[in-house]
Amino acid sequence: DQVKVKVIDRTAVILDIFAQHASSREGKAQVELAQLQYLLPRLRGWGQSMSRQAGGRVSGGAGIGARGPGETKLETDRRRITKRIAKLRREIKQMKKSRDTKREGRLNSSLASVAIVGYTNAGKSSLLNALVDADVMVQDALFATLDPTVRQAETPDGRTYTLSDTVGFIDELPHELVEAFRSTLEEVEYADVIVHVVDASHHNPVQQVATVHEVIADLPNVSQIPEIIVLNKTDLVDALHIRALQSAIGGGIPLSTRTGQGINQLQEAIANALPSPEKPIDYVIPYDQSALVARLHEEGIVDKVEYLENGTHVVGRAGPALAQAILEAAN
Repeated sequence: DQVKVKVIDRTAVILDIFAQHASSREGKAQVELAQLQYLLPRLRGWGQSMSRQAGGRVSGGAGIGARGPGETKLETDRRRITKRIAKLRREIKQMKKSRDTKREGRLNSSLASVAIVGYTNAGKSSLLNALVDADVMVQDALFATLDPTVRQAETPDGRTYTLSDTVGFIDELPHELVEAFRSTLEEVEYADVIVHVVDASHHNPVQQVATVHEVIADLPNVSQIPEIIVLNKTDLVDALHIRALQSAIGGGIPLSTRTGQGINQLQEAIANALPSPEKPIDYVIPYDQSALVARLHEEGIVDKVEYLENGTHVVGRAGPALAQAILEAAN
């Protein structure tokens, strides 16, 4: 009232930034749901157009207990918002089924998965682009990525895996956002490896690491997933700063997505951290089942390939499901 400008709190600012960056149908629905959940308990009947319940002269002489016009509008607004929240929840539930189906397909294919996490604006999307040339939007801004992006990548030894970008974390993330944007965190739950990107040039990177660990600690089984810490933007700081940061957080791969420094080291670290296929393979696969050979190259480890009259002789290792399929084809 004193300064005659609109005043909003920190949560409203974050919600506004999310709304600007939402692009997919699901992202927009999640943003709107978070905004409405935040708005509903804060509806007020202040002002002439939304005067609160009153009686006597205040309500225009209508008598004690009469309702002013604003109370009716307040109730109408609440009812409309409640209905919209229910509709958005139904829509997001349907979208979740579609997302779960896609993820189930990836899980059934025995493809390993890597999730990229980190504080907002740490350079996660830049890293995804550097690893797989994904052409994902990169912006020097908070929460530039809202919707989880999944791309296919390959280890130096030829194994295929999926790489997922996630929403950026922030200190004291508002409760509405934790619930509404859980879909981006689900990719972390199902990951085989977590790549944790840290902005080495930030004034307090140690606090950023603690914030990310605090948020993902609520997800089931995350403590059992191997974590690789990446110190990004090392081209902006000196070597002494990097060594001090490594000492403070217990290691980390120095990397710069701008110059390409450390990318090869990270790819090797991912390859070593991914679960290795355990079932030994030494079979002749008929030529009409050659798709299994291609799958072995993608999902397993191939030590030897030999082309015979009756099929392809392969020696290597594969996951249980693929090993069983190869065994059935060979017999």
